[in-house]
Amino acid sequence: QVQLVESGGGLVQAGGSLRLSCAASGSDFSSKSMGWYRQAPGKQRDLVAFISRYGTIKYSDSVKGRFAISRENAKNTVHLQMNSLNSEDTAVYYCTSGRFDGVTYSPGDWGKGTPVTVSS
Repeated sequence: QVQLVESGGGLVQAGGSLRLSCAASGSDFSSKSMGWYRQAPGKQRDLVAFISRYGTIKYSDSVKGRFAISRENAKNTVHLQMNSLNSEDTAVYYCTSGRFDGVTYSPGDWGKGTPVTVSS
């Protein structure tokens, strides 16, 4: 089991930026695909972005062009750079580790989440 700890959430004005980070435990980080989910109040938890072990990246349509996911295997860390934030980005953001089969990303382990609030 991988332990995941998110950081970097907070309050930001609309149009601003935040960078989320996720530190993972374990020695096989580079073999895992990593993803970010978010859950807004009263809504389901949705996949925002993932990066596979080989560097394949996909984004949800709602964040494409504004968010960027990256990973630093030497530091067991994955980041989510979030730009041009708007009120619809307000949510708790969760880091996950999982698998990508070439079509679908499937999360396995989850972090506890970090809240992001965008004020208008």
